[in-house]
Amino acid sequence: MSCGQHPASRKIFTFSETSSDERITIWIPEVLDPSYGMYTWPCAPVLAQYVWTKRELIQGASVLEIGSGTALPGIIAAKCGANVILSDSANQPRCLDNCRASCMANGLSDVPVIGLTWGLFEQSLLDLPKVDFILGSDCFYDTKDFEDVLVTVAFLLNKNKKAEFWSTYQQRSSDRSIEFLLKKWRLTCTHVSLAMFGANVPQLAGSDLTGNHTIQMLVIKSHIQETDD
Repeated sequence: MSCGQHPASRKIFTFSETSSDERITIWIPEVLDPSYGMYTWPCAPVLAQYVWTKRELIQGASVLEIGSGTALPGIIAAKCGANVILSDSANQPRCLDNCRASCMANGLSDVPVIGLTWGLFEQSLLDLPKVDFILGSDCFYDTKDFEDVLVTVAFLLNKNKKAEFWSTYQQRSSDRSIEFLLKKWRLTCTHVSLAMFGANVPQLAGSDLTGNHTIQMLVIKSHIQETDD
């Protein structure tokens, strides 16, 4: 993998089903770099585990991952039979290269990787095909990005009335909340217990990344969808 002049490494994540022989191993190349998207954060294995447990639901579905970085959740979605598009900021070409490296490491050379910058209604966003599920791992990291993330998500959920946004975030401060922004952009949010999908453990998918971090799993929908239902 070539991604600037920084040395590369690889992480291995294995997702399995205890009641059967089903198992998927994902190889994630990383770059030792200060950029957020160049290595795997604790939220990613948790979201990937949720995707793994929903693999029958997403098979054949259209899935978009935003802020993909190393793209672990999107990679496992593709391995489970979803039609995946990976995206990261159009202003971070090296992060987009990192997404492509993850695809190549897992034999997914046909998965498109696009530049999609939160909060900007650029052609790449407007041209997206139908989306059933949106994935976002630790997108709520920097408070200055919260509204841009939700503006983008709200646009996609309003355009795709039955779509859902599956997101994990690491709780770093009780002062950081998206509640007001959810109401502003007419979105509803359901918290999913990590215990419900086997992610309430310090070691997940063969990795100790999750450790003792407080990670939340959210399912966000358009308020219009909730009203129609």
